[in-house]
Amino acid sequence: MDQPIVIEAIMGSQTDPTLAERLHDISHHGVVEVLFVEPADLPRRRFHSHTDRGTACFVSLPRATQLFDGAVLHLENDRAIILRVGQQNWLRLRPSDDGAMELGYLAGNLHWKVRFEEGCLMVALDRPVEEYRARLVDLQSAGKVSVVE
Repeated sequence: MDQPIVIEAIMGSQTDPTLAERLHDISHHGVVEVLFVEPADLPRRRFHSHTDRGTACFVSLPRATQLFDGAVLHLENDRAIILRVGQQNWLRLRPSDDGAMELGYLAGNLHWKVRFEEGCLMVALDRPVEEYRARLVDLQSAGKVSVVE
């Protein structure tokens, strides 16, 4: 088990171009973890929680610091922790027999976080769902993937 991480500042937003580039590089060669908090907990400055990978985080922020969705809380050469507000939402995709490999390739190439459930590929939504659907248009139109509502 990793050592707990103490978070005493926000590094910036994952949408900042410089940080976004570093996060992209880390996703290729390391681990980008997500720390989920409920919207009601955003005003809190001190709490303990675990990332989606099980890393213990002790958050102790200055009074003037405001948590927000997409905040980069920790950044190393091979590891980052990003804050997400609310429960993780998932997009359920059912591949056809001949579309499973292409869907897997697409998901891996785009670094989508996934899990498998009842013959479906579940994609963690870290951005607006429309961005994911746009990437699936060709596979859907070819009948290789369907979105399960």
